[in-house]
Amino acid sequence: MKILSLISRIIIGIVFIFSGTIKAIDPLGTVYKFHDYFLAFNIDFLRFISLPLAIVLCTTEFLAGISVTFNIRHKAGIWAVIVLMLIFTPLTFVLALTNPVTDCGCFGDAIHLTNWQTFGKNIFLLVPAIFLFVHRKDTESQHGEIREWATVTGILVLFLAFIFYNLRYLPIIDFLPYKTGTYIPDKMIIPPGMPVNRYETTFIYEKDGRQKEFTLSDYPAYDSTWKFVDQRSELVSKGYQPPIHDLIITSMANEDRTQEILSSTNFTMLMISKKLDEADPDDLVRGFALGNYCITQGIDFYILTASGKDEIEGYGDSLTFCLVDETTLKTMIRSNPGYIMLKEGTILGKWSWANIPDNKLLNEYLIKQ
Repeated sequence: MKILSLISRIIIGIVFIFSGTIKAIDPLGTVYKFHDYFLAFNIDFLRFISLPLAIVLCTTEFLAGISVTFNIRHKAGIWAVIVLMLIFTPLTFVLALTNPVTDCGCFGDAIHLTNWQTFGKNIFLLVPAIFLFVHRKDTESQHGEIREWATVTGILVLFLAFIFYNLRYLPIIDFLPYKTGTYIPDKMIIPPGMPVNRYETTFIYEKDGRQKEFTLSDYPAYDSTWKFVDQRSELVSKGYQPPIHDLIITSMANEDRTQEILSSTNFTMLMISKKLDEADPDDLVRGFALGNYCITQGIDFYILTASGKDEIEGYGDSLTFCLVDETTLKTMIRSNPGYIMLKEGTILGKWSWANIPDNKLLNEYLIKQ
């Protein structure tokens, strides 16, 4: 029994600690995932609680994992584990059946699982979770109640500080394809020999008032008695998708400037604001000031946003605005606004609104490069 208990504690502990930590490293990624779920289930009006939910979820997972693994307030930890499992196991089953969002987000962007893989993982975890719950009274505390509560409180404070650090600045580990040091064009290429998307096309023809479906191999291409009505294509198997597959930078005049920016031999600073009206006005002002300084130093400066053209025009025309898909901007940097320094398509540095480089730091940074 002790061996089974130890194995169960290790399994639950590793998974819950890892899951909570990954979400804490990239809390905005979890926020965006909640947005996807709310939109998919037509409850988008709840998106305002996405950040609190993300913080509560990753904190609960981490503390539950710590509690179970190290036998600290273990009964509370086991209760947290079983409640989370009872909520998310049926939920992931529904997601696997309906597939409204392709990636569950349970391990952030570090590990991507399909909805069926996630459901299978939860079924596997239910076994040790139920075992621990049934035998929760068999384990006695070895540390004393006051000491345990002090330990849990200390861990909670440190963990919350860790979350807010990653929110204020950027994730300490960048799991996204736009990490520092990345040569962007390489991430946009499909390597030779990799599988491509495979579709099955169905043709609908009509003859004598009767419609019939054909495949590409048997449709009546040379039989004039059949009249073409419609066709549809369904994805049969998904091919290789490069890490960066949706980066299109468009000027206000609807010109594609992606290759121009990625191939420039000049230093290029990108100010990224997925929605200008969602950013703090003071942070935007500091970003615009940085842009004007960059221009005086011969550094190209572009503001990438998914805001509407009418809203962009309200900020004047002293700086260059470009339009980019909102999801792409969220993937590029977890900050609004955020900043990426490029040269010849290589990412040299990334900053959030909280540690925007001042003039001195920027000059020192450019000298080093």
